[in-house]
Amino acid sequence: MPREIRYFFDNSVALQVREEGRVEGRIEGRALMVLRILEWREIPVCFALRERVLDCYDLDQLEVWARRALTVERAEDMFSG
Repeated sequence: MPREIRYFFDNSVALQVREEGRVEGRIEGRALMVLRILEWREIPVCFALRERVLDCYDLDQLEVWARRALTVERAEDMFSG
């Protein structure tokens, strides 16, 4: 009788861990993009604001900040509005 072989990467826990890693990667990438946009525009970002962006785990909020980063005059202005 053939035995079914289950590989670790087919395991539901492994699939969940991989998906969580993908989400975390998207979050980190979006946060870095917000900061990169400000850097490209030569807008200084203080440590506290940099940490606020990097500590955010809400993809929608990070997208809002990225859009605002395109037009703000100061990094602080990205958080209001």
